[in-house]
Amino acid sequence: MHGLVNRAIQCFVRDTYGAATWEALAREGDLPLAGFEAMFVYDDAVTDRMLDAAVSVLGRPRDTVLEDLGTYLVSHPNVETLRRLLRFGGETFEEFVESLDDLPRRAALALPELDLPALEVVPEDGRDTELRVACRWPRAGFGHVLVGMLRTLADDYGALVLLDHEGWDGDAEWIRITVMSGAFSTGRPFRLAGSWALP
Repeated sequence: MHGLVNRAIQCFVRDTYGAATWEALAREGDLPLAGFEAMFVYDDAVTDRMLDAAVSVLGRPRDTVLEDLGTYLVSHPNVETLRRLLRFGGETFEEFVESLDDLPRRAALALPELDLPALEVVPEDGRDTELRVACRWPRAGFGHVLVGMLRTLADDYGALVLLDHEGWDGDAEWIRITVMSGAFSTGRPFRLAGSWALP
């Protein structure tokens, strides 16, 4: 597993629950107390131990931990850059979702060695406001991370959506997205072009 993934889980636990909780989790999972180097590659078993320890130490189901991780990745000030990168996927939530297919390719431009799940957006026949997203990866679980990200980004865009993780069918995790209103509330301020001024 790419170190960036392990580092993201470490930062999520530390920033959300505190350094003492991270240390307890590291001891529980036989993980390095200092954490992980973002550009290293670790054995998948290390990530599994970390998630198992998170379930134990946080007292939360694995699916919930993963969804909370997704929420953290696009809402915490320490990872604001990721939110900005994702917002470049479209000016509305609907445009953003339709651009998800291209997300792994765009991420590969910055980090070619980062292995992300393949995403496929499938419109429901005759339903402009309903989509399904297939998340294909050898390991189930990323779909829950994606649900957390999508739920938070919907709020970010000011959209009212229903999200349903439909499970793993042996080939992919499926997420159903129903857009009830694309402009339900005022979203968080965001401009594709940053502001700047000459000195």
